[in-house]
Amino acid sequence: MTGCPHSPAPRDAVDRKALPAGETPLPEVEERDGQWHIRSLALVREILRAGGATKQSGFAVEAAMRSLPLKRWPVLYADGPAHREQRSKIARFFAPAVVDRDYRDLVSQRADAFLAQFDDGQPHDLSDIALHFSTQVAARVIGLTASDQERMARRLAGFFDQPDSMLGELPESWWARVRSAPDHAQQAAKLGWFFLKDVRPAIRAHRVALETAGQGGATAPDDVITHLIGEGYSELEILMECLTYGAAGMVTTREFLQMAAWHLLEKQDLRQRFLSADSAGRRAILHEILRLEPVVGHLYRRVRDDLPLVDSTGTEHLIPAGSRLQLYIRQANSDARQLGDDAESLCPGRDLPRGVRPEVMAFGDGVHRCPGNSIAILESEIFLDRLFRRDVTLRSTPRIEWEDVVAGYAVRGLVLAAPRSS
Repeated sequence: MTGCPHSPAPRDAVDRKALPAGETPLPEVEERDGQWHIRSLALVREILRAGGATKQSGFAVEAAMRSLPLKRWPVLYADGPAHREQRSKIARFFAPAVVDRDYRDLVSQRADAFLAQFDDGQPHDLSDIALHFSTQVAARVIGLTASDQERMARRLAGFFDQPDSMLGELPESWWARVRSAPDHAQQAAKLGWFFLKDVRPAIRAHRVALETAGQGGATAPDDVITHLIGEGYSELEILMECLTYGAAGMVTTREFLQMAAWHLLEKQDLRQRFLSADSAGRRAILHEILRLEPVVGHLYRRVRDDLPLVDSTGTEHLIPAGSRLQLYIRQANSDARQLGDDAESLCPGRDLPRGVRPEVMAFGDGVHRCPGNSIAILESEIFLDRLFRRDVTLRSTPRIEWEDVVAGYAVRGLVLAAPRSS
């Protein structure tokens, strides 16, 4: 049994802030509502590492594949050889050494610029600051730098702030589709606006830069859009890649920054430990908060062939081919069987089973593990270190909002203030 080696919490201690109503301990494997629900760390990890045994079924992938005329699917959606090829080609943008070399200065500059707002001594909502900060960093990595960054952040936030049904599968019945048509039309309009105002200008600017570089001029930008143009992606295919990178790099980072700040605000000892630690120590704290508070709580997979699973009691389950799996990341990340009885308490540097990462399943695992994990942690470490050196205090009680399809949380109303800068 693993757990916290420093100051083990009582068995019933719970530090988690984001816990959907009704998401209490349930069976490791359960067939319900036409899906198989998988909740243990061992089985979630086994499925995510199963490679060709399953395929992506979350983030509206199946609805998109029925309705969009794409030859190349976004890296989030693709599977099999096409996905492996995509991941190998984009790896150079997200390797830890590359991230530290190419983006540390950018992240530091953007963090200082946005956190300077606290110098006026007035209260500020961290949600807005975190959104614009994470958007500008992600925009540089992607190449979305030919439009107004603040307006782009608002456009993306508006697009992702959709009813739950917009993020799931299209309704099957004709009447349900009729009723949901206005929402889908609104979503399509927001996506079109993002394309016209942000993606198309970026594509045009990149093509000009590539042509100039080809004629012996300035060096072409080295980012995702340059790579996609070089691979012959269509404008629609580039749009879809920008959208998926935007969700991962802007929206999820925004929420984690706030959640981590909330924990550090309320736990003075942890905050002092964070501020006095070296980089490895700060990252250990961030990984543990992320383990406890994964931004995406559920992942989905579709079984290709019959899939046998054996739970911790030795009971065998045969998942039929074609079945949809709902993987509970939040429960896997606090599985007491592998993480100890104090798995719902916060303990940076806790003992973990061999092969389990500090954040456990919060970045996913296997072939679809989040490629941007290194830059997300770099952003969080630098932003929060600079934030708390301003001696900020909490001015309001935050609230949690939920997106039910992926059990993703949004922190709202995290209002902070710092002493006025002299």
